[in-house]
Amino acid sequence: ARFSYVRMKYLFFSWLAVFVGSWILYVQYSAYTELCRGKDCKKIICDKYKTGVIDGPACNSLCVTETLYFGKCLSTKPNNQMYLGVWDNLPGVVKCQMEQALHVDFGTELEPRKEIVLFDKPTRGTTVQKFKEMVYSLFKAKLGDQGNLSELVNLILTVADGDKDGQVSLGEAKSAWALLQLNEFLLMVILQDKEHTPKLMGFCGDLYVMESVEYTSLYGISLPWVVELFIPSGFRRSMDQLFTPSWPRKAKIAIGLLEFVEDVFHGPYGNFLMCDTSAKNLGYNEKYDLKMVDMRKIVPETNLKELIKDRHCESDLDCVYGTDCRTSCDQSTMKCTSEVIQPNLAKACQLLKDYLLRGAPSEIREELEKQLYSCIALKVTANQMEMEHSLILNNLKTLLWKKISYTNDS
Repeated sequence: ARFSYVRMKYLFFSWLAVFVGSWILYVQYSAYTELCRGKDCKKIICDKYKTGVIDGPACNSLCVTETLYFGKCLSTKPNNQMYLGVWDNLPGVVKCQMEQALHVDFGTELEPRKEIVLFDKPTRGTTVQKFKEMVYSLFKAKLGDQGNLSELVNLILTVADGDKDGQVSLGEAKSAWALLQLNEFLLMVILQDKEHTPKLMGFCGDLYVMESVEYTSLYGISLPWVVELFIPSGFRRSMDQLFTPSWPRKAKIAIGLLEFVEDVFHGPYGNFLMCDTSAKNLGYNEKYDLKMVDMRKIVPETNLKELIKDRHCESDLDCVYGTDCRTSCDQSTMKCTSEVIQPNLAKACQLLKDYLLRGAPSEIREELEKQLYSCIALKVTANQMEMEHSLILNNLKTLLWKKISYTNDS
């Protein structure tokens, strides 16, 4: 009888474990299929291409010869599809929008993608000059009234001419217009000659392919999602810090991030704000040069200020875009102010603090820690902020370069 009781107890708990495990796997698989909708994205894009609505250099490979295909899913939100892919034997990252992205989203869901209005501009009969005026007006709203916007318009027309025949077809113009609503695409074009910005490989509609990055996170190790389920978040963070490159290589990657901050700080077409500086948005190649993986939360300062300044608020918590772009709530008007509190450099240093201090050489650790904390303390409203910004950034780069300049990792 005792044996039967023990056996029944064992069978019951075994069955319970199998049931709970199966339920967890089912829930996670359901979440995965909702998150990774590459087939839906391809169908929508190819339907539009085959009916002549859109065109672009990636369309034929995606929809006809099928030499552009999706691999591992990297999506973190259903409306922003992201995959590792291969295009004519070249690795790349494929991104596709499953919903409209016509304005900055402050935590609310965007309007569902509407088939009727998708790729509705420019309309048939629109001249090239009229299209240039449309693009100029869009840039003026996003980037502010700058004197060199005409140069950027011409650059966009060069990119839009996917088949390089010297003319922009209506399909190419519709694709370009849809892509220009996306901050990441605009930033890729503006910074196309910069080392730390991934290169644009091609596009079709609002799907685009960018240069592949070998390591798609600043640190950590990639594990199957089934394994991720059973690892506590605290242990996962500690484990991530163990799986990082050697310190000199980390220093080289950090210098790359500081250089990228310089690129977007008062660049040729205004200032861009980094509104999500998490490790998953940064990567690096086999030479340990930093490459941005996801720039969708890097937004034009003018655009963000215009959209946030009249937002109703109860506290400062209501005045946040992404995870890192914060303004304050004016209690007298119950409206968000337009001035972002923390500059890009302070956010970058906050991310780099633990990354660089762990394993730092003893002879520079104290000075490095001091400079990082001075950097984190930077405020946009501080007097002579731009001078402080440049001084701290150059001091950090100099300190790191001096330490690694005579190593193989430099």
